Parts: sequence; C-alpha cells; structure tokens
Amino acid sequence: MRPYGWATTGGLPLQWWWLIMKYRNLGKSDIAVSEIGFGVWTVSTTWWGIKDDAFGIRLLKRAYDSGINFFDTADTYGSGKGETILAQAFEGVPRSKLVISTKFGYDFYHNDPGDRAGQQELPQNWTPEYIEFALEQSLKRLKTDYVDFYQLHNPRIDTLRKDEIFNVLEKLKKTGKVRAYGATLGPAINERQIEEGKFLVEHRRVNAVQIIYNMLEQMIGRPVFPLAAQYGTTFLVRVPHASGLLEGRVTPQTTYEKNDHRYHRVSTDEKKREWQEKGLRKIDKLKFLTEVKGRTLGGAALQFILTEPSISSIFPNIYEEKQLEEFAAAVDAPVLADQELAKIEDLYSRDFYLQPASQNV
Repeated sequence: MRPYGWATTGGLPLQWWWLIMKYRNLGKSDIAVSEIGFGVWTVSTTWWGIKDDAFGIRLLKRAYDSGINFFDTADTYGSGKGETILAQAFEGVPRSKLVISTKFGYDFYHNDPGDRAGQQELPQNWTPEYIEFALEQSLKRLKTDYVDFYQLHNPRIDTLRKDEIFNVLEKLKKTGKVRAYGATLGPAINERQIEEGKFLVEHRRVNAVQIIYNMLEQMIGRPVFPLAAQYGTTFLVRVPHASGLLEGRVTPQTTYEKNDHRYHRVSTDEKKREWQEKGLRKIDKLKFLTEVKGRTLGGAALQFILTEPSISSIFPNIYEEKQLEEFAAAVDAPVLADQELAKIEDLYSRDFYLQPASQNV
C-alpha cells in the first residue's frame, strides 16, 4: 500500500485521491492491490482510439497518482507495447510501489498479429519452453526482474488440465521471477468459462482468476464466487461497465467503428442493435442508483462489484482522464444499501422485466 503524501509522477497534487483508495490482497498472497486497477489494453492497442503514446503514459501516471497500484497488461497487447509503455511511464518509480500483471499464451513471435479486430485470436503455445521464453521477453520489455501476477491468457479447459504448465509456473515462482499466478478467461464471455473457473479454483488453487462480470452479465461470477473462501482464490473483474452501457455514455444513436472492439461484440448489425437496445432498456431500470448524492451510474457499477468479498480488483476501461477521476473516486462513494442490492438482484433474476410477466416466473 502506498504511503500518504503528495503525488510525484504526474506533477499534480492529488493527495485527496490517495486517501480514498482501498486495497485488497490477491488470493492468499501478501500482494496488496488497489480495488480499482488499470487495464493497459486501452493505452496499448488501437481499439479505444488512443494513438498518442504521450497521452497514454500521462494517463498511467495519473492513475498511479490516484492510488492505483495494479496495472494489468499482456505480452500480446500491441505486440509488446502493453509492457514497454509501463516501463516508460514508471521509469524511476520504485518497483515495490507497483503491482504488475501480464499474460502469456498467444504466440505473436511466430505468427503475424497483423491488424486483428475484436475477439480474433492468434494461435496459442502452452509448452513449458515457450512459457519460460515468453516470460523472459516480458521481463525485458517491462525492465524488471519479476512479474507480480502471471496469467494464462484465455486458456481452454484442455489446457488447464496439463500439469506441465503449472509445474513450470511453480518453478518460476520458486525462482522469484513470478510472485503469483492465475488465468484470464475469455476473450468474450462464454458459459464454458464456468467450468474453466471452477477447475482453476478447485484443482489448480491459483491466486486469482480474471473474468467478465458486471450488473448486466453475472453468469460467470455467480457459480464461482462461493468457491473463493474455501480455496483461497480471489477474482479480478474486467468489463465492469458492460462495454460502456453502465457508464451511461451509450445512447440509441451510438455507433461503433470497425477499429472499436465493441463493433465485434456481436456478429451482425441486427444483433448489434438488439444488444444495444436491450442493454439500454436495462440501464433505464437501474437509474435509481444515481438518485444518491455523490454517486454516478459508472461508480455504482463498480460499487456493486466490490460488494463481493472474493473480488480483489476491477479493471474498468479507462481511456479519458475524466473517467479515471470518476472510477478512482468510486471506492469512496456512498456504498450500495441492502435494499438497492436486493432490487438489483430482483431485476437481474427477472431479466430486468423485459419479457412479459408470464415469462418471468
């Protein structure tokens, strides 16, 4: 946890942010991570419209100044850029003040990543030799001698059953090059991730598992959260705002360019319109959450997730300074009351009452 004091990396006095950030441990480890983390993919790929590295670096520094110490990246983000940009942003910052997680598995070294769109995946390589090679390359790009949290990047269940993968991860942990390890499930949300998540917790006893979870998409989290206390695993959450819907920024007129990952969320224009239209109808039923002074819809979405004790940290998609301020402050906003949580539960269990009453029983 960072000590109290004035900010040093961004050049602005943001002491009040430091005082509100809260931290939780990553599984059974002694690694304390900020409840709000930073998903580096927004500043290292083109899927969010950020092409100015200087702006991305400034955003990372401002995040650190806000009390965020947990930065989640991957070797394949920008074919290494997701790691080099962290080294640039935090040059001179004591390594012990940062918690860096990165991912491995997609072999972009031997396969041309090209201009991939949406959820298009590269071939994966899970051999022990490749894992050790990939880690060494990540360490060079990050300019560090260890990774705090090392994750399998979107593995399937057959991969998780391979003992040799976890044997080499244990070996890397013993050497000190990796402090903790786990997996990110994806890329898109899919019911198969329930089986994958349960296997990782029950059989691999990993420190943490990263999943998609939010007020509109709870299908993966609900079955796996109860296992956390028994096995000592915690969860990390990405897409907490349902691809922007829960930020309150999407309107019926919103469209997405082909270089925006949300363009590829569903396969056809008709399904895109259906996803957006249905999502906005659900959001309309959640507006009661903003009636509390000092709470935004985006902040409430984060507060909802943080009510689950098995969650260590959330990675909202941050690509503007205004968003960063809102999300970093969310941990200190008015907490959701029991009656509000009960109403959310009722809405979710009834598909937000979008179907005729006879279909909601």
